Amino acid sequence: MHIGVIADDLTGATDIAGFLANNGLDTIQFMGLPEADLRVDAGAAVVSLKSRSIPAAEAVDLSLRALDWLGKNGCKQVFFKYCSTFDSTAAGNGPVTDALLQALGSDFTVLCPSLPVNGRTVENGVLLVNGTPLAETGMRHHPVNPMTDSNLVALMEMQSDGKAGVVPLATVRAGAGAVADKLAELERSGVRYAVLDAVADSDLDILAAALDAMPLLTGGSGLGGARARFICTRHGVSGGGSEGGRPPGGKVVALSGSCSEMTNRQVETYLRTAEGLKIDVARCLADPDGYADELAAWADAHAGGPLAPLVYATVGKDELAAIQQRFGAEATSGAVEKLFTLLAVKLADRGFDHFIVAGGETSGAATLALGAKAFRLGPEIAPGVPWIRSLERPLSMALKSGNFGDENFFTVAQEMIG
Repeated sequence: MHIGVIADDLTGATDIAGFLANNGLDTIQFMGLPEADLRVDAGAAVVSLKSRSIPAAEAVDLSLRALDWLGKNGCKQVFFKYCSTFDSTAAGNGPVTDALLQALGSDFTVLCPSLPVNGRTVENGVLLVNGTPLAETGMRHHPVNPMTDSNLVALMEMQSDGKAGVVPLATVRAGAGAVADKLAELERSGVRYAVLDAVADSDLDILAAALDAMPLLTGGSGLGGARARFICTRHGVSGGGSEGGRPPGGKVVALSGSCSEMTNRQVETYLRTAEGLKIDVARCLADPDGYADELAAWADAHAGGPLAPLVYATVGKDELAAIQQRFGAEATSGAVEKLFTLLAVKLADRGFDHFIVAGGETSGAATLALGAKAFRLGPEIAPGVPWIRSLERPLSMALKSGNFGDENFFTVAQEMIG
């Protein structure tokens, strides 16, 4: 096992698993912690946790248990994967990083959330989304983890016990040797976390070569894909491809719980030609089981057409603010997640076996409810969003982080089926 990934949410895990598979590594993704005694033969394994928005102590415990399993499977390099927008609770990604470092007997690692293909880049230690500082984008109004700072050095030092520094773009462009020298300099000066500038895939390839021997990497799927390319080229690894995870065709439904700007555009575009039903939060709170029955019956009645029915909680920021003011942000989030958990089971009972899901929390709720624990990676619908196919039952899923994909995502996903 060349890379073992510990991911802090389900869509993020699917994101990096897709990049690993499409860049040549045979990859298996696990939903939650694998059985302790399970042994696998794969170039990469991705453990999908639901740790981004939970208390830090719980996130640390889950991550260390995943690390223990990866170690028992001969993992050569551990990769702590968080979102390319670095969002988390206020306690953040720092406690997990610190715990993993300690467990691995290391004092130094890197931060690299850059994903240039999706517009996420880092310059001078500042995280940009399509050229705009993170805190000036829609992530400032994220309903669970609002991001009000764009400086990764400041964010990491606020969340962790150590000091952060930057490997600037000019050093990266000077080559892997220059990066290695800069990393050694930062470590000697007492820096614990090196923020890596990267604005293009070619920058990530340079970084991937420089980081070959580092026990722990942290970052987004861009660096994961670059590491897979490097491993397959340098170490002569033969890739497994993604055809094993292609969706074979069946009964399709789309679910959307994300309220990101892109998902709002995707839902609006899809509803011009497809059937959709918007979730009523008041009914989620009053009678979630009965309401889920009603929604499942509606989806079943609209199945079999040219496009799958869509059940969605996606709304714009003003409407979201009004809903949260009425019911409370935490109560709203919990009620919608519970509804999607119930709904996924009821849809499966009605024969739905292909699920297209938008939103990290929604994806996690649906997947855990369906009981699937391991998937093979399939072809990419959009960068970071592959189809995945269960190893245990007839079930295919497309799990999308909020801002991934273009406006036609839901339709394109269905064009790849069968």
